[in-house]
Amino acid sequence: MEADAVVRQQLVNLLMLRQAHMIFEDAVKDFPDTAMNIKPQHSVYSFWHILEHIRICQWDILDYIVNPDYVAPDFPSGLWRGQDETCSQAQWDATISQFYDDRQALVDIINDPQRDLYAQIPHGATGHNIMREIMIVGQHNAYHIGEFGILRTVCDLW
Repeated sequence: MEADAVVRQQLVNLLMLRQAHMIFEDAVKDFPDTAMNIKPQHSVYSFWHILEHIRICQWDILDYIVNPDYVAPDFPSGLWRGQDETCSQAQWDATISQFYDDRQALVDIINDPQRDLYAQIPHGATGHNIMREIMIVGQHNAYHIGEFGILRTVCDLW
């Protein structure tokens, strides 16, 4: 297998597989409907807030990769829902569904042999390329999915 194919497969694995971190599917599996809007003790964010943050950040990087007219959201307000916002079951389901759709779009980019993973993103900051952005998504997702899993444990929601 050539080096480029190996790198592409490893990037897909980072987003999709259980390796050294919990995967999104495991974190949200069988999550109690009654707990979506719970804020664990000493936390200003609910479980839905955390999932929405993961989704928003993943979408933001996808948009950054593909959109030549990309505009960064305000930080941090553009990356988190308001602390008083709650969600319905439909919103919870939409968050999860959109996460999967956007993650698949990133996988499709990775697997597109016409995409140079190492080339500067034309409208991006110096040194920003697809490989860098995918690695950031993977690291960020792993961090907050782990946080979500730990908070599920703390709140006895497994």
